[in-house]
Amino acid sequence: MGFTRAELESYRDATVGDLMPEHPRLVFVGINPGLWTAATGTHFAHPGNRFYPALRAAGIIPRLPGFANGMTDADRRMFLDAGVGITNLVHRATARADELDRSELREGAERLERDVAGWDPLVVAIVGLTAYRQGFDRPKARAGRQEEGIARAELWVVPNPSGLNAHATVADLARAYAEPARAAGVPLAPPIGG
Repeated sequence: MGFTRAELESYRDATVGDLMPEHPRLVFVGINPGLWTAATGTHFAHPGNRFYPALRAAGIIPRLPGFANGMTDADRRMFLDAGVGITNLVHRATARADELDRSELREGAERLERDVAGWDPLVVAIVGLTAYRQGFDRPKARAGRQEEGIARAELWVVPNPSGLNAHATVADLARAYAEPARAAGVPLAPPIGG
C-alpha cells in the first residue's frame, strides 16, 4: 500500500484509537500519530519506523506484524494477549512530531496521567525523550527508568524508533524496549538479531 502526498495530507489532524488490552501490563506511548499511521489506523505504521522490528528483536512479540499496511485482527490480538498496549501523548496526526507545541505536549501528559490511572498498567514506556521532557516539564530527564511514576505505574523513557533518530539501531532499541517489558513481567521470547 502506498499513499500520495495529497492522500497523506488528508489525514492531518486525524486521530488513531488506542490499542489497549483490558488489563495492560505494559503501555508504550508514542509522541503522536504520523500521517501514515493515521492513514492505516496502526500506530508506528510508517514503513521506515523501527518500532515493531525492535519489539520483535527484543522478544516482546513473537512475530513481526504487517504494520505498514495496517494491522490485521490477528496482529492486534498478539498485542492484547501479551498485555501490551499502545497509545500516544498527543492524539492529533502531523507529518512530524516537531509540529506539536509545548502546550499540546503538556495537555497530552495531563490526559495520559488520567488514562493511565484508568488502565492501571504495571509499566508505562514513553517513546521519545524530548517529548517526555517537554510534556512532563522535566528538562533534565534521561532515558531509562524514571524516579517518579505515572499514576500507579512504573515509568520508563525509551528512544524514539523513527528513522529521524538514525543513530539508534534496531538492536539498541530492542535492548531499551526489553527493559520496561521485563519490569512489567511481559514474557519475552528469545531475542533475535544483534
